[in-house]
Amino acid sequence: MTEFAITEEQSGKRLDVFLSEHWDEAESRAVAQRAIKAGEVSIDGKAVSRVSAKLTEGQIVNASPYGTVAPTSIIKSNIPLDTAYEDEHIAVINKVVGMTAHPGSGHIDDTVANAAAYKWPQIVDIGEPDRPGIVHRLDKDTSGLMVIALTEPAYIRLSEMIRNHEITRIYSALVHGIPKSQKGVVDAPIGRSPFYRKRQAIDENGRPSRTHYRVDYVFGDFAFLEIRLETGRMHQIRVHMDAIGHPVIGDQTYGRQKNLPNLNRQFLHASKLEFDHPVTGKRLSVTSELPADLTRALEALQ
Repeated sequence: MTEFAITEEQSGKRLDVFLSEHWDEAESRAVAQRAIKAGEVSIDGKAVSRVSAKLTEGQIVNASPYGTVAPTSIIKSNIPLDTAYEDEHIAVINKVVGMTAHPGSGHIDDTVANAAAYKWPQIVDIGEPDRPGIVHRLDKDTSGLMVIALTEPAYIRLSEMIRNHEITRIYSALVHGIPKSQKGVVDAPIGRSPFYRKRQAIDENGRPSRTHYRVDYVFGDFAFLEIRLETGRMHQIRVHMDAIGHPVIGDQTYGRQKNLPNLNRQFLHASKLEFDHPVTGKRLSVTSELPADLTRALEALQ
């Protein structure tokens, strides 16, 4: 249960809109609306069921994204998945660019979760009903490796490993400008932007966030980086790289510098996962080569 005190600036907002902007777990307005209709939201101690209820300065809103809320069930969609590793407990897939991780606003049946439920129907009862087996995600316009739990024990342990930063996640990125140091760490807390609902921002009151980077190659005014996430906040790499003056090329949300003429998305690829198997304990290392569009972009620079 999360508690919010409504400020003067927030006065007059619809309840569902407010929650979707300020409730970390509410990744879409639909999630907030489900919570309200299920009686999981109260104003000044009284349960409220109207999603359009207008807020007033000084009110106290208490809300829970889970509790008795019944998320929508998953739709199984016959969408091909590129599987980089698979056993009876887990699968590691190579997500293509343009595909979202799980259903949300505008994406009901065309996500990784939909495809995974079709390919591995046994996962429909594992984890959250609308995102079975999903323990972490990649942005829609980021390609690369994602691990999916195929059994309940694997899901529980993988979720714990994600929380405890026990999975090494390596990304390849092309950024504007050349960092002054060959290696570096960006240590800056991240929270939701107070100005743009769908953006994250550096926020001293945000969640602790650390990103490690290393310059592998230089192409004129661009640097090719290996990036390791120590934490895994939403949009973390993109926010941190922009914060140090080296935004990811092609990122239309952060940085917004001119893109390469032959690239239609952000140059960010989840290229390596290393972790101990959640059930057997065996050390796993799975890699993914740059996809064709990013390779072509590099060749054009060379």
